[in-house]
Amino acid sequence: MVSRTVAKDIITLRGSAAIVSEFFGYAANSILYNRGVYPEESFVKVKKYGLPMLLTQDDGVKSFISNLNAQLSEWLEAGKLQRVVLVIMSKATGEVLERWNFSIETDNEVVEKGVSREKSDKEIMREIQAIMRQIASSITYLPCLDEPCVFDVLAYTDKDVAVPFTWIESDAKLIANPQMVKLHSFDTKIHKVDTLVSYKNDDEWEEQ
Repeated sequence: MVSRTVAKDIITLRGSAAIVSEFFGYAANSILYNRGVYPEESFVKVKKYGLPMLLTQDDGVKSFISNLNAQLSEWLEAGKLQRVVLVIMSKATGEVLERWNFSIETDNEVVEKGVSREKSDKEIMREIQAIMRQIASSITYLPCLDEPCVFDVLAYTDKDVAVPFTWIESDAKLIANPQMVKLHSFDTKIHKVDTLVSYKNDDEWEEQ
């Protein structure tokens, strides 16, 4: 008699938090590269999610993203993170040009009772791949950023979360009458991440 062993991919709260926070780090790098916020030569190519990905070599940005990932992971594990927004602004005026919005739904039963969920790593990777491909092709659906830009990251948390000393309270940095493009989502079965990019609409033509 031939027996067969079937392996299940068990997702824990800590494992899911690690997957999602790591995703944010790579997504942020990809956005900064593809939107031209930092020069092309300041990035190096690595392989991740079965795709060629770009990572910044700028020490300040690397440190910022590393610290960001650690804090997001902590909030994700506590079930306290609702949304992360990467904002691209004009360096000269501070005007908000783009908002990359990542909304997070958390399975509260996992947070409260410590249970785990099942989903294959391959399936999660395929879902993340689809988002990364959309970010990489953003030049085809977003207006050109033809001025020097800077970026910031906003985190929306539950109100009972103490603000770490390295973070400050901020306004929402909204765009008036933005255009929006909904991107793919991914789901670890514990955290679901929906992605949306909104951008300044410079088209002043009106339909007749």
